[in-house]
Amino acid sequence: MGISRSSRHKRSETGAQRAHYRKKRKFELGRQPANTKLGAKRVHTVRVRGGNLKYRALRLEGGNFAWGSEHVTRKTRIIGVVYNASNNELVRTNTLVKSAIIQIDATPFRQWYESHYAQPVTKKGKAHPAATEGDEPKKLSNHVQRTLAERKKDAKVDPLLETQFAAGRLYAAISSRPGQSGRADGYVLEGKELEFYLRKIRTGKQKHAHA
Repeated sequence: MGISRSSRHKRSETGAQRAHYRKKRKFELGRQPANTKLGAKRVHTVRVRGGNLKYRALRLEGGNFAWGSEHVTRKTRIIGVVYNASNNELVRTNTLVKSAIIQIDATPFRQWYESHYAQPVTKKGKAHPAATEGDEPKKLSNHVQRTLAERKKDAKVDPLLETQFAAGRLYAAISSRPGQSGRADGYVLEGKELEFYLRKIRTGKQKHAHA
């Protein structure tokens, strides 16, 4: 039996069983879920209605993630799935779906921040060898110095993000649909949304600790 999206088998609003007057139709078909996993990129194309194509990602290892407050997007590596509102099994199996909360590599964002603001993103954790002793400091023009001075006035990082930068991992949410578009793109979690998901992750860990 194929997967069908028809509602002919459902009872009507009043509870009456609907009469069977036709078989399944091609336009009512459904397909198996992609269950995209972490791993070396593997994407299959699926021919769909109207001769269009869907890109079924079976394995992905990275994507484009936006840091909204800084208006910057970088391609980065996905480390793992940490929370999924629908099913904990998707966390255990590292399944990438839309709205999954994941951890991504912070390096591309840290490098951008340090070059854009000319200062370290965090004072916590290991100091990154940006300028080793003996290296002469870069000579900057007056114009560049003024530009950097202006930027530094607004260079504030959320303390929660700062601790994540120190650990080298950022929390992010997937906003694309890997099983439909073949991509795992999303955005870095910040502000109230980040606080909400950190609470959820913490309570989830406590529950498993007691179990």
